[in-house]
Amino acid sequence: MSENYEDLSACALTPELEAQLVASQRECVFMWVNKAGDPFGVVMAFMPKDGKIWMTAAETRKRISAIRRHPRASICITSTGSKIGGGKTVSYKGNCIVHTGRDVKDWFYPEFASYIRPESPSAAQEFEKFLDSPHRVVIEFVPDYTLSFDASLMWQRSPGVIQ
Repeated sequence: MSENYEDLSACALTPELEAQLVASQRECVFMWVNKAGDPFGVVMAFMPKDGKIWMTAAETRKRISAIRRHPRASICITSTGSKIGGGKTVSYKGNCIVHTGRDVKDWFYPEFASYIRPESPSAAQEFEKFLDSPHRVVIEFVPDYTLSFDASLMWQRSPGVIQ
């Protein structure tokens, strides 16, 4: 039992719940530092694979030149709207690698399209066609730090609070 919420270190997601959260979502908030040194973020579709987070964007997006200058970035994934319910988040810090070659694009586009549109193979195939444009890049995010939170654990620590 706690007297306050100063220390929430015991409210982290279990590794199993973290994996379930990442697998249940299709969007994250991707954050980087721009040329002026200001933090910025956007919501992006993502695909987890082999412990990494994979995304794509047009090469002309400001985030691409920013992560080429400084590859450090962060990602936040929330359980809001997922089958596991709200109140769970995981944030990662890590390095980005921008891929432009066909070797990555050839496996990434079909896998990503199927991951984002699993309910319809024909929609996934159409999505894949639109992804494969001349100036699109693939972002490989390699996490090296994790911070997670499970609100249900916080509520368990404060039984007098209406859940």
